[in-house]
Amino acid sequence: MKKTLAMLLALTMLFALCACGQQAAAPAAAPAAEPAAAPATAEPAAEPAVAEPAADSDLAYVKANGKLVVGITDFEPMDYQDADGNWIGFDADLATAFADSLGVKVEFAEINWDNKVLELNGKSIDCIWNGMTITPEVASATSCSNPYMRNAQVVVLPAAEAGKYASVEDMKDLTFAVEAGSAGEGAVAELGFKATPVTAQADALLEVKAGTSDACVIDLLMAVAMVGEGTSYADLTYTFSLNEEQYGVAFRQGSDLTEALNAFLAEQFKAGALDKLADTYGLTGSVIAQ
Repeated sequence: MKKTLAMLLALTMLFALCACGQQAAAPAAAPAAEPAAAPATAEPAAEPAVAEPAADSDLAYVKANGKLVVGITDFEPMDYQDADGNWIGFDADLATAFADSLGVKVEFAEINWDNKVLELNGKSIDCIWNGMTITPEVASATSCSNPYMRNAQVVVLPAAEAGKYASVEDMKDLTFAVEAGSAGEGAVAELGFKATPVTAQADALLEVKAGTSDACVIDLLMAVAMVGEGTSYADLTYTFSLNEEQYGVAFRQGSDLTEALNAFLAEQFKAGALDKLADTYGLTGSVIAQ
C-alpha cells in the first residue's frame, strides 16, 4: 500500500513539473521581419538648362580676330596695288581707315567676283568692298551699307572704231568682254548682246586691247582712270553709258558692321574726307552725300 502511494505521489509531481516547464518555455520566436526595402534610388535631378550663348556679332568677331578681311578684285581706282605691292585706291584707303576706327588691321583678299556672296557667308572675308554696285540681287543676299558713290556701266572699245557706232543698238553684233557676276554682265545680258565672261574688269580691258573681244562693259569710274590718253590703254575709249548705279559695301545679313560703317561714312563725309579722297583718285564729284 505504501509502495502504491509513493508511486502515485511521484507521478503527481512529474505531471506538475511538466506543466511548469511548458509555462516557462520561451514563446516561439516570431519569424524574422523582412528587411526593409532600400529606398529606390532617386533619378538625378535634371541639370538646369543652360542657355546657348548668343552668337557673337560681326563687330565682336572682327575685333576678336584683330582684323577686317576685305574682299576685292584688281579694280583701279578703287582697289589696286602700288609699285611695292600695297593695296591702294579710294576703297582700299577708306577700308583701311574704317578698320583703324575699329581698332583692327585691314587685310585685303582677292576673290572671284562671281562667288563674292559665297565668300562672304563662308567667312573667308568680312565684307565686299570693291566698287560694288548695289543690285537687287546683292541687296537681297547681304546687308548693304548706304550708297557712297555714283557710277554707271559704259562701253569701252578701240578709239579707232568708236566713230562707227551712233547708238548702243548699232553694237548688237559685237562681242563684249564682261566681269563674271558684275553689273556690266547684267547690263549686256539685258540688251541681249553676246558676252564673254572674264575674271575681273581689268581682264575685260585686256580682251579688248588684244582684239579677242570687240568691246567691253566696265564701271565708268574705272574707265575714267584707266582708258584714254595718258593711261595704259591710250588706244581705247569709253562711249555709251548703259545705266546709272551706286556703290555700297556688303556685309553678312544682319551684320552690325553695316551700322558701324554707315556711322563712319557720315563722319568722314561731314569732315570732308570722302571728297578729298575722291580728288586723290580722280573721282571728283562722284561722292554721294551721307
